[in-house]
Amino acid sequence: MPRTRIKDILASDKTDYTVTIKGWVRSFRNNQFIALNDGSCLNNLQAVITLDTDEALVRNINPGASLSITGTVVASLGKGQKVELKTESIELLGACDPEKYPLQLKNKPSLEYLREIAHLRFRTNTFGAVFRVRHTLAYAIHKFYNDRGFVYLHTPIVTGSDAEGAGEMFRVTTLPFDNPPRNEDNSIDYKEDFFGKSTNLTVSGQLEAELGAMAFGEVYTFGPTFRAENSNTARHLAEFWMIEPEVAFNDINDNMDLAEDFIRYIIGYAMEHNREDLDFLATRLADEDKQKPMNERSEMGLVEKLDVVLNNKFERITYTEAIDILLQSPHYKKKKFQYDVSWGIDLQSEHERYLVEKHFKKPVIVTGYPKDIKAFYMRQNDDGKTVAAMDILAPGIGEIVGGSQREERLEKLLQRMEEMHIPAHEMEWYLDTRRFGTVPHAGFGLGFERIVQFVTGMGNIRDVIPFPRTPKNAEF
Repeated sequence: MPRTRIKDILASDKTDYTVTIKGWVRSFRNNQFIALNDGSCLNNLQAVITLDTDEALVRNINPGASLSITGTVVASLGKGQKVELKTESIELLGACDPEKYPLQLKNKPSLEYLREIAHLRFRTNTFGAVFRVRHTLAYAIHKFYNDRGFVYLHTPIVTGSDAEGAGEMFRVTTLPFDNPPRNEDNSIDYKEDFFGKSTNLTVSGQLEAELGAMAFGEVYTFGPTFRAENSNTARHLAEFWMIEPEVAFNDINDNMDLAEDFIRYIIGYAMEHNREDLDFLATRLADEDKQKPMNERSEMGLVEKLDVVLNNKFERITYTEAIDILLQSPHYKKKKFQYDVSWGIDLQSEHERYLVEKHFKKPVIVTGYPKDIKAFYMRQNDDGKTVAAMDILAPGIGEIVGGSQREERLEKLLQRMEEMHIPAHEMEWYLDTRRFGTVPHAGFGLGFERIVQFVTGMGNIRDVIPFPRTPKNAEF
């Protein structure tokens, strides 16, 4: 008999029919009640042993063991579930040693410990919920752009350019480490390397996406990106996923409109399709919050925070206005900010969260950043000091989207590249888009793990990617 998903059984009011379910044991009580979970949803299905069952089999029904159970779906007499399964046959698919299995319900392992056994943490309620939400958000992203006529563009993972100019990149090479070929000045001769030049893992698909936008009009990328930043914070990963739309003929205002619509759409989609998971995560977060000192507790619950994003038009302010608000704030006057505030700084997370959570109490889009703290490709404003950049700031996390109108004027772009010591001869392919039919265009980047973290309420970004890559950590 084909397997029926537990999610489908629990979603139906139908009873008195025979099914086969397969999954992993969550608990086994009184040698009679099996709680089985197959990963299709948060809830287990209770299977009740009503016939004589082989004692050897019963001894192997332990948490973590996998079973195939055939039986009749009946109305449940117990509390907490509408239906249960009256067993007719049980097959042990895979035994599990209860003494060695690390996910015993009575132990309630910490999130830190679960990162060490990331290959098993999917089986917990918390991570089951997180990664089902992650899946839904990924699907919603593709649906959003597909429904609007965007072309999904696969940009290179191995690249010879540094889109952000940060230099924190992973080198890709086949040269021997102990004795690489060298030039006369003793520098490494990358002409002997696999690609004939120095190459790295990409930090962004944006520059290549711009090339696509110059032909298709609207494109987006959604792929892995890498940054060799030696950071062990709860906000950083060395390997992460990025969504980067690029749209020809859009200016900075069009860009803000698209980003706001996009954020609202994917959050709303998750709220509609994963409400059970989100309610569970909200309860988990509220329980966790109760253990914190009063001054560290969240001002709003998870679902309330998501509703704020869905139900409020994002506030739009300039960087200069943001600095003025911060300088006039009680927080600044009482010296509660860890980092100083002055025009020209790169806003820190504490500044961003103050604007969102204390001042406006809704998402904020900040525009017009100083050009000296932004990338070379951002369009320069007429004031000569700022660029047409935009960041979306969200409650609980700060910056969640970064983007800009791109500099489409060749002379301005060349001038900025020279100021930032970016060799133009290595970027001729990029500059050609400004030589041959240049147009105003804009785009932004959304860190996928950042939005998953925001929607699930998880405090550490390592808990929203299946196998986190961080300094000194590349397990699994």
